Amino acid sequence: MYNCQPMSALRYVSFILGIGFLSLGLIFNILSSFFYLDFSSGAQNFILMSVGVIFFWLSIEKVHPEGYKFFLIFLSLSLTVGIFFKTLGIIGFLITIFVLWFFRDPERNIPLNSNNIISPADGVICKIEKSRSPVEANIQSEFLKISVFMNVFNVHVNRAPVAGKIKEIIYVPGKFFNASLDKASEHNERNILIFENDKNEEIIAVQIAGLIARRILSFVNRLDTLKIGERFGLIRFGSRVDVYVPTSYQPKVKLGEKVIAGESIIAN
Repeated sequence: MYNCQPMSALRYVSFILGIGFLSLGLIFNILSSFFYLDFSSGAQNFILMSVGVIFFWLSIEKVHPEGYKFFLIFLSLSLTVGIFFKTLGIIGFLITIFVLWFFRDPERNIPLNSNNIISPADGVICKIEKSRSPVEANIQSEFLKISVFMNVFNVHVNRAPVAGKIKEIIYVPGKFFNASLDKASEHNERNILIFENDKNEEIIAVQIAGLIARRILSFVNRLDTLKIGERFGLIRFGSRVDVYVPTSYQPKVKLGEKVIAGESIIAN
């Protein structure tokens, strides 16, 4: 089931104020640029939009620290460039809002049953099939493979599909084909994590870079022990995560179903 956490009253007010300030700044910029009606200076208009972006930031439950540097860079550039080139400034503010949205990292209601495999990523189930493990993992057993495709609007923080120890982490450089394609599993840049749960079963999560995604980030190290649903990495700007589980598990999702990282049960 795909759901959203309700927005608190304070965050809702921040969101409304953010939209309000952004809209005022945008409208004043358009009026001054195309109709030559000067309600305020260009600098004042972009300051209004900056205030709107900050309120929009406050309306988001949580932004991952990895996103702060991009947020500050784009906000500073948008404000500076916008004073001299209004159109570029407006585009910059829109990108700044997108960066905040992309790097959001909300808390999740994690099911703690050790028999469950939960989704490591937000997105859509794009593949369910029997498969061998990735060649680099060097595991001969057959697995049930479940793939989750993330578009650029999904939360991109990845979470552990099971509780257990990370036996191995294998980074594989590669290409950047569309992550929804079959060949992405073999040819794209990817990061392979082999988990061992309390039943000594091996579960594999593979972060796969996509056409736009060009950076896989890992927050964990080999031999770390993670709780189910704990954050282990992030992929920037559209990608995919493949999960390989023992064939004794049954899929609990279907193709095209939307799932939430850390919440949706994909197999048990």
